[in-house]
Amino acid sequence: MNIEFDPEKNARNIELSMKRKSDPELIDKENPEWTDDDFLHARRAVEVLPELFGPEVVGEMLKSRGRPKATETKTHLNIRLDSDVVEAFKATGRGWQTRINSALREWLHERELRESRRS
Repeated sequence: MNIEFDPEKNARNIELSMKRKSDPELIDKENPEWTDDDFLHARRAVEVLPELFGPEVVGEMLKSRGRPKATETKTHLNIRLDSDVVEAFKATGRGWQTRINSALREWLHERELRESRRS
């Protein structure tokens, strides 16, 4: 495959693409870049929104999103497992890490039972 570089064609393409780009100053005259004074006098949404929408609506707008905080948090851990073990758990679908956790917990429980029988 023979590809030739044509500097004149390249220059024309650059010139055309430059003409298509709009001037950032003209993009939104109603929302200019903030000044230091704007930042100095800015107020938090929690303070402004109740004035605009009322406290009931704002409560819904500002409530936490996402998964609720767990009462018991997990410990982040890097662990090396045999690939066939990981593949077998992954093959069971979503939640495979939770199932590994359950399998380990079950093993601990059975071990505790065996040790309590020995005592």
